[in-house]
Amino acid sequence: VTISSTTLKEKMKSVIIALTIAAASAFAPVQVPRTVGTQLFMEYGEMDGKLWDNDAKVGVYNKWDPNSPRTVNNFNPFETWDGNSPDCSGFYPGEGRYKDPLRGDVSFAIMMAERAQAEERAANPKPGDKPGCPGCRN
Repeated sequence: VTISSTTLKEKMKSVIIALTIAAASAFAPVQVPRTVGTQLFMEYGEMDGKLWDNDAKVGVYNKWDPNSPRTVNNFNPFETWDGNSPDCSGFYPGEGRYKDPLRGDVSFAIMMAERAQAEERAANPKPGDKPGCPGCRN
């Protein structure tokens, strides 16, 4: 069986084109199937996004139960951790869910009034408010 040189050239040309197309498709972008996004439900306190001034902190403090586990709605807003105060959901700077709160105006007179309230709270703690209680940051 003899094959003419023209037929052989055409067959070789076809083989080279097929190999080139196959090699080129190896570098083509692959269609990645879309995945459904995971939605995380992060709970924040009732004061999230609102003014976090002393009046708001007193409101959260009045609702705080030191004998119940600490949550975003059950924490002592006046408790400090490494010198830092919590945000309006009870998270401290450096924690993943900490949000810088909207702070109220400050003046010397306001600070002196808040200091008197803080001294009153320290003199009359809530029942169960002691180091290691469930509602405190331990």
